[in-house]
Amino acid sequence: MFLQFSRRSISGVPTASTELGASRNLRFMAHKAVDGTSKKLIQIDVSSDTVCPWCFVGKKNLEKAMDLTKDQYNFEVKWHPFFLNPQAPKEGIKKSEYYKSKFGSAQSERIISRMTEVFRGLGFEYDTAGMTGNTLDSHRLISFAADQGCQKQNALVDELFQNYFIQGKYIGDKQVLLDAADKVGIEGAAELINDANKGLKEVNEELQKYSSHITGVPHFLINGSYELSGGQLPEAFLRAFEVAAK
Repeated sequence: MFLQFSRRSISGVPTASTELGASRNLRFMAHKAVDGTSKKLIQIDVSSDTVCPWCFVGKKNLEKAMDLTKDQYNFEVKWHPFFLNPQAPKEGIKKSEYYKSKFGSAQSERIISRMTEVFRGLGFEYDTAGMTGNTLDSHRLISFAADQGCQKQNALVDELFQNYFIQGKYIGDKQVLLDAADKVGIEGAAELINDANKGLKEVNEELQKYSSHITGVPHFLINGSYELSGGQLPEAFLRAFEVAAK
């Protein structure tokens, strides 16, 4: 059985007044199912690309929903690769140039304005400086990190998102990847990053298993059966948790 939530549910950014109402609803949804029984496990497989802004947004909203229901469920989140632009140059290109070439000047400005607003709603400043490009090495590292535990992998994904979207770093740069791995305690990263063939098999296997049937990210597979797509609001995750845990 598959449960699809419409992307339309993420089309608007909450205003200050709607956030207050949403906060009350979230608290109600988070607490209404607590009945003193043992916590159930919620397993979440996320397909994403490290240069996808809605993947960062979805991650933050997922984490808010998880925090609200941490007394009800145990969570296991795993991250899997997806390539928005498989042919992106490894040497990188300025973000501003790429956006203009892909979307045109007018639409590029609208997209940047929109993402700036969304990121500020989450407490971050959206940085369009720096380079964008091929994300294969970042996915090799993320896949590698999974063998050292979900918590370390999740921390690495967050660090790479922050590097790229907030700090203007190019995550195709080997040193940026190594610094991120070192910060979150990933062992053996240098050996992996310096050998372009290491981890390719694992990335391709994950692409086939988790991402071959989807056309966009982020994509969330919950308990192996329930799906959500896009940068969903926390309420959508709360509803999905409740259904998936039954």
